[in-house]
Amino acid sequence: MAAPEPDAPREPEALADAETDPGVATEADPGAGAEADTGREADTGTDPNQDPTPGADPTPDTDADPAPDANTDADPSQDADADAEADAPPGPEPVTVPSMSAGPDFVLRPWEMSDLPLVREASQDPYIPLITTIPARYSDAAAEAFVRRQWERAATGAGYPFAIVRSRDRRPVGSIGLWLRELPEGRASIGYWMVASGRGQGVTRAALRTVTSWALRDLGIPRLQLFIEPWNTASARIAVDVGYRREGLLRGWQRVGNERRDMAVYGLLNTDGPTDGRAVTAD
Repeated sequence: MAAPEPDAPREPEALADAETDPGVATEADPGAGAEADTGREADTGTDPNQDPTPGADPTPDTDADPAPDANTDADPSQDADADAEADAPPGPEPVTVPSMSAGPDFVLRPWEMSDLPLVREASQDPYIPLITTIPARYSDAAAEAFVRRQWERAATGAGYPFAIVRSRDRRPVGSIGLWLRELPEGRASIGYWMVASGRGQGVTRAALRTVTSWALRDLGIPRLQLFIEPWNTASARIAVDVGYRREGLLRGWQRVGNERRDMAVYGLLNTDGPTDGRAVTAD
């Protein structure tokens, strides 16, 4: 398994193929942003002493109070707020989750409401609900909310959430996501989990290699990273097989259940070389 992104609510990161691997990872949940107040609108009401009747003498009444000046009557904070809003960096753009092959046996595609049986199976796993937002107690409503969260992540630009689906029977067996919270700094993370019925079939390796190559070569992301618990040698072996390098140990990096756990960090740069027999950057 790989751990979730820092500061993010629980959701999948990276997991491995071996029968002993719980097959889980965590994804980031974008926070909702609040709209800034740009200041109240200036009062430009008409002069109450002016005769509004058609045909009235157009000569202004010299005794009447002058109409309020919109510039002097406006909230002085309005211009400052508008300037601050103009200078603020643009928010993340929505992304479109593609469908793509992960070898001859599996495909990656956007989440669908037909994937509720996968959420049910994942909720019965003793480990997946601890490090993801998969509901620990399954209900159709909770499962539907989970799927909608995946749609929201794409809609808000937080990342690309994929369901991993077996080709021969179109059965979903897991999840993998590319999370973009740190993309302005030139890096992104990958998280994934797999239910028991999908383990031991090479699914994790195929999915990780596919998303890694696509992110580095097609999206041009400079750096990808995984966070894996030190005991999870199966996930570590898969990460290394795909091309990731172990870079260090992050002590107490993530809360899992009721305790904070260490995470080993694995990184891969788009200048490191091939991940699938081809250069990771486009020619």
